Parts: sequence; structure tokens; C-alpha cells
Amino acid sequence: MPSRTGAKTHPHHDAPDTAADFRRLAALPDGPERDALRDELVRVWLPMAHRLAGRFRSRGESYDDLCQVAALGLVKAVDRYDPDLGNAFESYAVPTVTGEIKRHFRDHMWTLHVPRRVQELRNRVRHASQDLSQTVQGRTPTVAEIAGRAGLTEDEVRTGQSAAESFSALSLDAEMSGSGDGWSLGDTLGGPDPALDTVVDREAVRDRLAELPERERAILYMRFFDDMTQNSIAQELGLSQMHVSRLISRSCGRVRDQVMGDTGEE
Repeated sequence: MPSRTGAKTHPHHDAPDTAADFRRLAALPDGPERDALRDELVRVWLPMAHRLAGRFRSRGESYDDLCQVAALGLVKAVDRYDPDLGNAFESYAVPTVTGEIKRHFRDHMWTLHVPRRVQELRNRVRHASQDLSQTVQGRTPTVAEIAGRAGLTEDEVRTGQSAAESFSALSLDAEMSGSGDGWSLGDTLGGPDPALDTVVDREAVRDRLAELPERERAILYMRFFDDMTQNSIAQELGLSQMHVSRLISRSCGRVRDQVMGDTGEE
């Protein structure tokens, strides 16, 4: 079993001396003995994984979840570590576990998905802003200052600043800042526009109306666009009111049947 009291000095108290055990693990064939040794190695190195997880406590994820992600990275490190390469396990495990935690934030913690390049811009902008806040007193660092500190263009800084707003989202029930009257973000959202249905209907009948005889098109235009009464139309065209009524009914019925037929064909 791995030694937990090795005399070899390590950078941290949670780094046990397991070099001999890793060499033994590499030599063992698959089976219960190898599985037990692998599990024990993971167990004795867990404090190191938890220590690394603690570095990310302030980024919006619970410590318990971070520990689980770090443990997954540790398992990967144990499985992939090759003692024959001559490097200490800790020097291989630390970047592996840290990388697993960073991937967790990149892939699972953003409310809106943004490309990895934009996420990296956001991190560089955030770090540069934090550094500048120590030297710039009484004001927010300018875009130009952040760009100079981060080694980015001003457009890249603006992209990174915009990405910062994608990391988390407000609830639609959240009260709008400065409103003071209980208005929520959801209250600012619009609803369905009934005029959209009218647009669809107009486009559906446009071609069929164009196929009507000129007089019938004129009558429909006066009735439905100029809002003229049937009597007014009859006087305008020198027809009887009854004749106008029949022409309107016949034209509307024809257009309706044609449009419904077109819909059925689709």
C-alpha cells in the first residue's frame, strides 16, 4: 500500500511519498490488486486535489462541487501518470487537476455559451482590470488602459467586457435596479403582436387578389382599404348596391378558396 509517512521532503504537507507505489502500479496487470492500489493512491492524494479546488472558491461554484471535479482530475492523473518519464507525480497531477477545474468553469458555468477564445478574452480583461484597480485611484480603468495592460486591442477588450455579462443571467423576476416601484425585468418584455397575423394573411392573398378582374379588385380596395360603404361604391361605379354586395361576396369566396387550396397543396 502507498506509504503515507515517507521521509522524502515535498513542497506541501498533502504530497505523500508514493513514487515506489506508482512504479508498482505501472508493473501490475489489470486485476483486483491493481485496482486496490490505484484506489489507495487516489485516496492519499485527495487532500492535494481539495487544496487546488479551494483556490477557485470565489468563482460562483460550491466547494463540494469543485472537490468532485478536482477528484475527477486526480483520477485522470493517476491513470495517465508514467513514472518512467522521471517526473514527480505532483508536478504532473497539479496541472491536470487544475485544468479539469478550469474546463468545468469553461463548459458548465456560463449561462450563455460563448466561444473559448472569447472566454479567454474575458479572463484576460478581468485580470488586467483587477491589476489596474490597485494603481488607478477613484475611477474605473479605461478601455485603452486595460488593452495596454492585457496586451489586447481595444476591440478585444470590449468583446471581453461583453462576455463578462454572459457568465451569469438575471431572473426575469428580478427587480430592475433603480426602478423603486417593483417593476421586474419580465415586465419590460413585449408580447405577441396581433398585426403579425395580418401580415401573414395579406401575403397569402396578395397573388390571388392580383388575378381578379380589374373591377372586382377596385371594389375590394374601396371596401376594405378605403373603408367605403357598399352604397358609396355602387354610386361611384354606377352599379346597384345589391350587385356590389354579390361581387364582394363572390370575389372574397374565390380568393379564400384559392388560398385554402394552396395551403392544402403544401
